[in-house]
Amino acid sequence: MSQPASALKDKHYDLITMLHACLKGVWRLETYMDDALREGDSELAEWFGKLQELNRQASEEGKRLLADRLLKEGG
Repeated sequence: MSQPASALKDKHYDLITMLHACLKGVWRLETYMDDALREGDSELAEWFGKLQELNRQASEEGKRLLADRLLKEGG
């Protein structure tokens, strides 16, 4: 089943939505790492940590992109 089209056909909406998803991923992966460590699975915790770092990097890039666009369009 395919996903419905974006509610707003707008690149800014898409950017903000993905930024939110990346930031949420950073938070969620912290829980997953803790779960894995609690169960003694350091390999899985390390993998979750790598994913968390990728989400953190994507979040920083997304914030930069959003800030640049807001500055360009705001003045």
